[in-house]
Amino acid sequence: MFNVQSLIKKAKKLNKTIVYPEAEISDRVIKAVEYVLRHKIANVILLGDEERILSKSKHLKGAVIINPETSELTEEFVAKLVELRSKKGVDEKKARELLKDNNYFASMLVYSGFADGYLGGAENTTANTLRPALQIIKTKENVNIVSSCFMMLGKSGYGENGVVFVSDCALNVNPTASDLKDITLSTVKTATSLCGINPNVALLSYSSFGSGGDSDPTILKVRETLNLIKSEDLKLNVDGEMQLDCAIVKEVAKRKGAGSSVAGKANVLIFPDLNAGNIGYKLMERFGKMDAVGVIMQGFKKPVNDLSRGCKVKDIVLMTAITCIQASQN
Repeated sequence: MFNVQSLIKKAKKLNKTIVYPEAEISDRVIKAVEYVLRHKIANVILLGDEERILSKSKHLKGAVIINPETSELTEEFVAKLVELRSKKGVDEKKARELLKDNNYFASMLVYSGFADGYLGGAENTTANTLRPALQIIKTKENVNIVSSCFMMLGKSGYGENGVVFVSDCALNVNPTASDLKDITLSTVKTATSLCGINPNVALLSYSSFGSGGDSDPTILKVRETLNLIKSEDLKLNVDGEMQLDCAIVKEVAKRKGAGSSVAGKANVLIFPDLNAGNIGYKLMERFGKMDAVGVIMQGFKKPVNDLSRGCKVKDIVLMTAITCIQASQN
């Protein structure tokens, strides 16, 4: 089984700086940061009132604490934000108001190079966490959509060393074929950068290689996705459309996917829409007893990750390491 400690070891070598916008309001973030600092996993920037943050812990030595309300960076960030968003109606007054939101200030820290990535969402919704990043950091060149994935860890014989990456399970409701192409390529990059796996990508459907007919738009969308990927990256081992059992069970693949180089050994699963993806990863987690690591965001120019509001301290630590590794790939 894949050892998640390898991600922490990798992050420790990178000397990346991560900003936490929720330090003042989240005890879990403080506990995680204590661990990060103690084990030198990353350099740390905490946002909020210094006195209130330090009242939560005596073990934050080495952390940089910035109060967006009083920071000397505010004037610089106001000017940059107006420049970036003036066409969207952001003037100086509006920029100052936005920068009182720690997520906007964190985005500006990352955009301006003061931090390598930011990690939020322990106390905020996905929308509040990601909206500033979408407006300021934006997507990588040639990537048209930000997406999400989970790294699923289990002891089963599925995937590679018990690791399966699944996407998109948290963000895009009904992606187009072009969106699914970007989601697929982003997930492959995430999987290879984090685990070094040799990706075998299954584009999932209720149909396996035509068994569902040729008229359903959802099947045709998956087939179009395959064609788009093949036209862009001939080296990627990707196939579809296929059912889940065809993708991961060798015995079933012999019957449903004979001749496919992916069927029976997929370690990257791409769901056709959010309904399937969100239900699917939770079935893997609850019935399959797999651990879900994420939400791992992908497609941003610089890394931004969104924690679950139900996250544990160990989740924050692991996502810190993942954010550092993502930063090293940009």
